Amino acid sequence: MGTGHYLLHYLLQKKENMKYGRILLKLSGESLAYPENSGINGSMLEQYAGQIIEISKAGCETGVVIGGGNIFRGMQGTASGFDRVKGDQMGMLATIINSLALESVINRMDGKAKVFTSIRMEPVGELYNRDKVTKYMQNGTVCILAGGTGNPFFTTDTAAALRAVEIAADVLLKGTRVDGIYTADPEKDPGAVRYDRITFSEAIEKRLQVMDTTAFSLCRDNNMPIIVFDMNTPGNLKRIIDGKQTGTTVTA
Repeated sequence: MGTGHYLLHYLLQKKENMKYGRILLKLSGESLAYPENSGINGSMLEQYAGQIIEISKAGCETGVVIGGGNIFRGMQGTASGFDRVKGDQMGMLATIINSLALESVINRMDGKAKVFTSIRMEPVGELYNRDKVTKYMQNGTVCILAGGTGNPFFTTDTAAALRAVEIAADVLLKGTRVDGIYTADPEKDPGAVRYDRITFSEAIEKRLQVMDTTAFSLCRDNNMPIIVFDMNTPGNLKRIIDGKQTGTTVTA
């Protein structure tokens, strides 16, 4: 057996040990700033990059969508007097800044990452193409899908749901600083109770503010499960792809 066959056999064995072989990871822009409210915290960025590299090198095909709230939010811009379309376009650019930062750190830490943008921005990033993205993912490159959907009036949660469905991910993972979905905001209500599992319909009916309704509906209609988990705890991302119960699972 040649070296190439040994490598293929090794990678296939690693994949067999995973519950999820292809994922779409959604990160909020605010998470990159933690514990501050804005900007990018370099140590937090490296912690996230390390977790992503770990699963990528284990053979998990990985796509990432990052929000831009640590830099600019379209809705906040509207409140400040910006036109909603222009505000949302500024928010799209904020997601691209975060995506470039993550790409740079992953590549510096001996991983492989590439940014694809929803709007044409060469040479900042390559224009998003589903087939190209899946080929890069199959070759072990973390594909960071920036710019939201490329359209105003849609959140990056909806963009993450759309991309997860498009690339045929096994699961959409939403990394937060909270360890799942609660009956109320656990940072404000000490009596809040965490769900281990919940249905899309229940999440929508109870108006649990974890992802917007459009994102939930898109995942529900396309049988795309969501896991909401604490990304700030190192190792949690690997635990999930290995099939260990972490966070809250949302299914039909």
